[in-house]
Amino acid sequence: MTPDDRARRKANLNQRLAVGFSLLTVAFCALWWGGLAFWLVVVIGALIMMSEWSAMFAATPRDKRIGQFALSIPLAIMAPIASGPSFFALGLVVGAAFFVGAASGRRELAGGILYIGLPALSLLLLRSLPGGLFISLWAMGLVWACDTAAFFVGRSVGGPRFAPAISPNKTWSGFVGGVVAAAVMGGVMVPYGLPLWLAVATPVLAIVSALGDLYESWLKRRAGIKDSGTLLPGHGGMLDRLDGIVPVAPIAALFVLALGALQ
Repeated sequence: MTPDDRARRKANLNQRLAVGFSLLTVAFCALWWGGLAFWLVVVIGALIMMSEWSAMFAATPRDKRIGQFALSIPLAIMAPIASGPSFFALGLVVGAAFFVGAASGRRELAGGILYIGLPALSLLLLRSLPGGLFISLWAMGLVWACDTAAFFVGRSVGGPRFAPAISPNKTWSGFVGGVVAAAVMGGVMVPYGLPLWLAVATPVLAIVSALGDLYESWLKRRAGIKDSGTLLPGHGGMLDRLDGIVPVAPIAALFVLALGALQ
């Protein structure tokens, strides 16, 4: 590697870290405030993700707007001043998916409503629960821990590729490092109130997060693009940054609700 290559790699890493830290700061502040602030951040993120999803499937501007407008209805109902993250909102997410499929004739756009709407509903639901700040930090934190450790362990250790046909840069060392980091985070949170069952489930959800990342990589390869967007320098698009949270949030919400029902 030439000096220029090393300098470029360091600059890209610094840019990635700066953007990542900024995103974490915004997410933490929104989580801390909760209520309308957190809802607004979720809504903005979801609408951007729907735009990126539509572009990934080469949707027309008309169909992209239909998808965003349809998704905005259940998102509006999820506001704390409306019905909130309720079964009614869940029904509207499913209804919006059927509407988009019928109006556009594109099943993949209907799938995008579910792919984005269900995690948004789940995150808002987790935050609305008693102790929601702590449990939301657990659900989102395990994804961040997994992503960060996977990146740095894979970068420093290397080794066999995890799924070379889909994402050549992912390694088994990074995958294992990410799962271990998430498990450690779950264990550290137990003395502060995290139920042991959720701590045990943490590495399982870390695996789900890694698979969500892999699924989005497959979608991008299928679409012939490197990133879902260019909004976040060093990270790509919003879908690139939140691909692990997408599958983890609904499962985490189900775990938490099931645990609550058993107590």
